[in-house]
Amino acid sequence: MGRRGFLVRSGLALSAALLAGTHSHTHAEPQASRRKPKNWDEVRAQFPLSPQLIHLAAFFLTSHPTPVRAAIERHRAGLDADPIGYWFEHEEKQEAKVLRAAAEYLGANPTDIALTDSTTMGLGLLYGGLTLGNEQEILTTTHDHYSTETALRLRAEQTGAMVRQIHLYRSFKTVSRDEIVESLRKGITPMTRIVAVTWVHSSTGLKLPIHEMAHAIQAINRSRDEQDRITFCVDGVHALGVEDFRVNELGCDFLVAGTHKWMFGPRGTGLVWGHPRAWPIARATIPTFTSQAYDLWMENKSSKDLPQSVHMTPGGFHSFEHRWALDEAFTFHQTMGKSSVMQRIYELNQQLKQGLAAMPHVTLHTPMSQDLSAGIICFEVAGMAPRTVVEKLRQRNIVGSVTPYATKFARLAPSIINSAEEIDTTLRAIKELRAA
Repeated sequence: MGRRGFLVRSGLALSAALLAGTHSHTHAEPQASRRKPKNWDEVRAQFPLSPQLIHLAAFFLTSHPTPVRAAIERHRAGLDADPIGYWFEHEEKQEAKVLRAAAEYLGANPTDIALTDSTTMGLGLLYGGLTLGNEQEILTTTHDHYSTETALRLRAEQTGAMVRQIHLYRSFKTVSRDEIVESLRKGITPMTRIVAVTWVHSSTGLKLPIHEMAHAIQAINRSRDEQDRITFCVDGVHALGVEDFRVNELGCDFLVAGTHKWMFGPRGTGLVWGHPRAWPIARATIPTFTSQAYDLWMENKSSKDLPQSVHMTPGGFHSFEHRWALDEAFTFHQTMGKSSVMQRIYELNQQLKQGLAAMPHVTLHTPMSQDLSAGIICFEVAGMAPRTVVEKLRQRNIVGSVTPYATKFARLAPSIINSAEEIDTTLRAIKELRAA
């Protein structure tokens, strides 16, 4: 596919001129309009979160920071005043801004990014269109989310392919990056065509060594014919906005993520990035509105020869005021600095994990090392159901959540909206929790 200007996204295709030269500069202009916050208190002030609560579940669904909220309201007002006029005036240039901002943040080509509404939509679009034969195999793990499991199962039912799950580690007490990579390597068979994993597990907070896993898959692919190569797909929703990475150096073929969690993007936004070599394996399930396909249809011509990326994004009308404000979320992160954001999240998570690990009535279910964890912490309080733990913390104005899996844990996720003082308060509250 290369860089021929074909765009994977919802809505009409952007003109090549709007995206031309994306990699010839670093988009200093939009970033220069933002002043770097003086401290983390100033960052927290950007969010209209209730000051009476300690928010340790912000990863679930974001509160919009000031620049995102202002952009949503600006676009909403324009669409309310003159829907068709505002849409024609802003659609191409605003979605180009969003794709440029996303590409700059990811270290990617904007023509390889799809704009979606959520992680689940991205997973459904990607996995629902995989090209597979009835004797081929999708390899995934026992640690993945409902959305991944369901999307893969549905595709297997449609194609006759097999879905096989493996354990990536024996015990949390001994888990290591090497064990995870070796478990993956041993789990791959000659029939494996897709490997689907989740970067940061919302069930335990475990973070996979994606780069090393990608290297293991690439080594296997070097001994295979092109038609037999393994495609490596990653649900990255709890890494995007936390980890400091460039997707073109990560090694996976596809990265799927919602942008309304750690990225603080507008609610109802997300993306799929695909490597140019990987997009052809996906097949569209919803008609696209990209102009190349639509123009050919109006001329009674076939669009089957267009790159598959053109067909992959669903058409239709979306919540444009939210989608068009997404560039502000990427700029917000860039202004703070990706490395600074990651280090702040790591610091607060280490503080909380170390405090929990020191409590005899608490069992920590998230690795202590940041090599194997990111921003989510899962734990148990002896003799107390996870839901009860979360409810008792809520009574003390501390907001947590319960893992939505068969095995349930209490879950807290410190982020850049939190302070060290809030973590200390939370630890004191958990220390006082005792089963009746």
